[in-house]
Amino acid sequence: MLIDIHTHTYPTSDDSSLSPEELIIHSKNLGLDGICITDHDGFWDPKDVTQLGKIHDFLVIPGCEVTTEEGHILVYGLEKYIFGMHKSAFVKELVDEAKGAMVIAHPYRRVYRENAPQDPDTYNEMIDRGLRNKAFSLVDAVEIKNGRGTLKENEFSKNLASKLNMPSTGASDAHKLSDIGTYATYFENNIKNLEDFILAIKSGRFYATNVKEFTLQTANS
Repeated sequence: MLIDIHTHTYPTSDDSSLSPEELIIHSKNLGLDGICITDHDGFWDPKDVTQLGKIHDFLVIPGCEVTTEEGHILVYGLEKYIFGMHKSAFVKELVDEAKGAMVIAHPYRRVYRENAPQDPDTYNEMIDRGLRNKAFSLVDAVEIKNGRGTLKENEFSKNLASKLNMPSTGASDAHKLSDIGTYATYFENNIKNLEDFILAIKSGRFYATNVKEFTLQTANS
């Protein structure tokens, strides 16, 4: 199944111009099998998300992009923001208690400098700095393809995941209509709801992919 696991909608994410309906309809038309709505530090009522899925006959999974001191973390399985979630270790405790899952989003941020010299020593120094982020030891996967990142930024994330030997995901990080359909995550498991999705993330049986290339390849196979 092809799922965009990192998207944003207005007004819960005030920097997004996408309505939930626009996000769902456009994702469905582009050949995606589902989406996760992961608004910034804001949680949807799971019942509302379920209702959206039923109305559009499309898999819609609730999540949240939590802002922590160690970076942005996509969480699945929580239902509300609790004071203290600016600490990734505290988020981990809550997620474990809820039997949820966590993915670190766009890990190149605050570490990789595209305008810096790209010689091996400078690049490896940035990699080493990125690897020191304690959040990596808390999450289940690393986002290596982000629709708002450049090719070099995403390559840096991929190199981090490779060094850590961690499963990797892809997502649009959509904030506007043109963002949708860039990257997504292909899951081997059949996913029908949030519980299935969390189990799939925990299994590690998925990979990041380019949506257009994937759908074209699938159509020609």
